[in-house]
Amino acid sequence: MNATEPRRRWWPRSVRAGAALAAASTAAVILVGIGWWVHHDVYRQSTQIAEEQAQMQLWSLCEQLRQGVIPVSTSAVPYEVVATGRRTAVASGGALRRAYPDTRHVMPTPPTAGVAGLTPLTTVRVPVNRHYNPRDKFDMAGGTQRVMTADIWADELSSDKVAALGVAADAKLRVYVVVLPYTAEANTKITDRVLLRAGLVSLVLIAAVAYFAVRIALRPVEAIRVLTASVTASDPRERVTVPATGHEITALATTINSTLQRLDDAAAQQRRFVADAAHELRSPLTTLLASLEVALAYPERTDWPAAATTAARQTRRLHALAEDLLLLARLDTRTPIAGPETVDLTALALRLTEQYPLTERPLTLTCDSTAPAHAHGNPDEYERLLRNLIDNAARHAAHCIQITIRNQDAWVVLTVHDDGPGVPTEDAERIFERFVRLDDARSRDHGGTGLGLAIARDLAHRHRGTLTLTPRPLGACFQLRLPRAPTPAEE
Repeated sequence: MNATEPRRRWWPRSVRAGAALAAASTAAVILVGIGWWVHHDVYRQSTQIAEEQAQMQLWSLCEQLRQGVIPVSTSAVPYEVVATGRRTAVASGGALRRAYPDTRHVMPTPPTAGVAGLTPLTTVRVPVNRHYNPRDKFDMAGGTQRVMTADIWADELSSDKVAALGVAADAKLRVYVVVLPYTAEANTKITDRVLLRAGLVSLVLIAAVAYFAVRIALRPVEAIRVLTASVTASDPRERVTVPATGHEITALATTINSTLQRLDDAAAQQRRFVADAAHELRSPLTTLLASLEVALAYPERTDWPAAATTAARQTRRLHALAEDLLLLARLDTRTPIAGPETVDLTALALRLTEQYPLTERPLTLTCDSTAPAHAHGNPDEYERLLRNLIDNAARHAAHCIQITIRNQDAWVVLTVHDDGPGVPTEDAERIFERFVRLDDARSRDHGGTGLGLAIARDLAHRHRGTLTLTPRPLGACFQLRLPRAPTPAEE
């Protein structure tokens, strides 16, 4: 979470509590979904069982009637047998018998027309008996009930069976069996209570397990935090212990150690840079101070023009060193290039070739290019980069310096090649470090500050390019690769 982003007040501060709450909330959603599915599935299956029981009861009643036997009134499933031509029921049982004793039949009389058959499921309105107080929930005192029916014609039976049933010879009998909803409702309520209790217990257990699991998992993180807190600027060598488990905490510890190592390296580099800068500044200052003190001590024997020339040379060196240090400090801030322009590196190299002063030694500086080479960036920084490469080549070249510029696909490749002694292979990368000189035998007054190549590489990286030393049989060849920008005509 961003430091400036307002924190959710309702969310716990602790990671353990937050993980437990998140796990419990997720489990609650899942358990509610499972409970809803189980509730409907139990109700459906219980209803199906009740319908199967009613159907079996219906078949049994029909079989007894065809045998001329009046069914008994004791039955778990409510039923009633009515016939045309009778005001009372032929037989009834279960809750219907208890709710409507010794009364006319409750269920509708079957029509005389039509074919007798089995009706799988229908609804019937049962009248209310105000004088009946049901003893339990399975008794009926009215309302709409779901029933199964079956019809039997009396003329299909023998006269003895018809007489035993007490119906007319041409009567039509209809058997009603009530499908009790109470079993399904009772089973569903029991299931709901069990699911509710189990769900609450499960939520508590899930939250507790998540809390303690996260607590155990965060122990290495707490150890990492304690060790990281002990890292100070004066002693950045402390490292965290990497767990051997191989999980995400291991990756975190490895990353933190890598970060601490980079910080340690950066701090060491900064200390080394400050020490080197102090040493480089002390050398011209010591020379300047010594020459001035000698001149002041022996004014009559001092060659004042020579002393002024020495002071001016050392002052120019101090000025160049200060400029280089300021530029490196600005490059280290990684500030973006403001309003990058399109620079023709060919034109820039040609201009530097014509203007570069070659007064100390007779050197030949040439530029070889076949076409304009455009790149996005700051013209002053490109000029500083190329000038640093030429300065470095001029200090080491024996007779000539060759600048080559070519367009290669999406890149502009610029090389600066001199015919000097070259650079050993093992020092190909070290020469780009700050304050590194390979010509220790050379006088520091004639050598560079040791920052030119470091500044050149930083400027190349700043413009999304690379600067490397390419191997050549003779001399040193520095290759600069920059992303090629489209020409105005291509745009």
